[in-house]
Amino acid sequence: MKVTTESSNPTEIILNIALDAADEEPFIDRSYRRTVGNLAIPGFRKGKAPRSVVESHVGRQALLREALDYMIPETLNRVMQEQELRAFIEPQVEMLEWEPVAFKAVIPLEPAVDLGDFRQLRLEKEPPEITEAQVDLVIERLRRESAPWEPVSRPAQFGDLLTLNVRGEMDGEEIINDSAVDFIPQPGNVLPFPGFAQHLEGLLEGVPKDFVVVIPEDYPRPEFAGKEIFFAATALAIKEKNLPAADDEFAKGVEEGFESMADLRAEMAARLSAEAQAQVDYAFQERTLATVLEQSTVDLSDLVIGREVQGIVEERDRMLRNQRLDLETYLTYVGKTPEEFQEELRPEAIDRLRRTLVMRQLAKEESIAVTSEEVQAEVAEMLENTAEENLEAMRRALYSDETLVSIQNAILTRKTMARLIAIVQGVADGETESDTDTDTAAAVASDQETESATESAGPETATAAADTQSESAGPETAIDTAVAAELESTTADPETTAAAAAELESATALPETDTAAADSETEIATAAATTAAAIPETQGNDEGAKPDVD
Repeated sequence: MKVTTESSNPTEIILNIALDAADEEPFIDRSYRRTVGNLAIPGFRKGKAPRSVVESHVGRQALLREALDYMIPETLNRVMQEQELRAFIEPQVEMLEWEPVAFKAVIPLEPAVDLGDFRQLRLEKEPPEITEAQVDLVIERLRRESAPWEPVSRPAQFGDLLTLNVRGEMDGEEIINDSAVDFIPQPGNVLPFPGFAQHLEGLLEGVPKDFVVVIPEDYPRPEFAGKEIFFAATALAIKEKNLPAADDEFAKGVEEGFESMADLRAEMAARLSAEAQAQVDYAFQERTLATVLEQSTVDLSDLVIGREVQGIVEERDRMLRNQRLDLETYLTYVGKTPEEFQEELRPEAIDRLRRTLVMRQLAKEESIAVTSEEVQAEVAEMLENTAEENLEAMRRALYSDETLVSIQNAILTRKTMARLIAIVQGVADGETESDTDTDTAAAVASDQETESATESAGPETATAAADTQSESAGPETAIDTAVAAELESTTADPETTAAAAAELESATALPETDTAAADSETEIATAAATTAAAIPETQGNDEGAKPDVD
């Protein structure tokens, strides 16, 4: 066997490997022994034909092609062991010659990571401030949620609940035809099209109104961009909410009841403060990691980045299929080619790889490890929060090798982040109260890693995990919803939210409004925006090379 190095750099090594007849012989013989038992050759009992007869019957090329399945990975692993090479991910293999066999192997190496002088970093975390105005807004939300919709005899206003008959035509074709659909117009609505809601202001009950909506040129769906849509709308009913007085009687009727409005306000302030603290902790964690990333250098090969991009593509495809879509349909919907989509994902792939590798290097330099006892304790806690009917399915999911590794990585991430937070706050000892803050902030990432592994274990276990998360979280109350909505409204980027909603909404029907809970299209836009949620970080390959053959 002849091995030559075509090129070598800190991120990858390219080897050319050429086998001679003696190298190929054991693999072809193994292929013969695997094949002969499945052949019926005249004059020989099944499995007893000599190799020369089998070769003349099926051809040497057939035996060779089957032998390649183990010839290439075993040969490559042997060469890598002899040269003391370790692949970060599966090598990429390209066949050069078939007989004698010769191939090229691109071996991505563990990326070199330089964290800089991270131990000298210092950052301050600002405590959250909750104002009386924020408490007022939560109380206002609670009043709106408890108020019934009541008919009014006046022109429609933003925030009213309208029951509509709506028709829409574009280029002479009907694209919307809805009857008795509920809709709450708000100034920022982008559904079903930007500008539609504004035309409903002043609508009179029973009086038809015709209007034209001009779709923006930069609308994400090219078939609608720049077009005129002619609408005909009739309000069958107009309703508004008659808000209750913000007094002690109202406070007594909120959830389990409060003795007075002062007690309700105190509880709202406490919940706002707790939620705001969690947000501050998470933001501080992200700022800390971003600061370390900014001063760190990570050498990544194009092959590693490309594999990460492909991994993200596959994850997005799974997400879309869970919504009864597929990637091809989605790309057609947004007017992008697969190549354009992959190119757009490249920065995300690089960011994910950098975050993963920097955190791994931090754990290494700080000698942070995870014990089997810690993993078992985490598993036990998750099982403790699982309903009896889902217990077996959840146990199978959690004790799969993939899920246990995911849980171990999640714990390692928490511990590493806790140590990093302690460092940037100038605390020499990692055991600080910031550990608790970091645990809260890192919970989302941990849940994502465990959820990802659980999903891959199969639909039954994924369902069990989802049920468990819902049960452990507990029922969401009206107060929880109002508090979360108020804090979200102070941090949301309206342009980003609107763009996400416009890209993912269905323009073939006017969306109905959940009149029991929704006061606007904000929830729809937020749900659309969360479609691009974060994905668990990629881990390097710590096993033997399993080449990807082109």
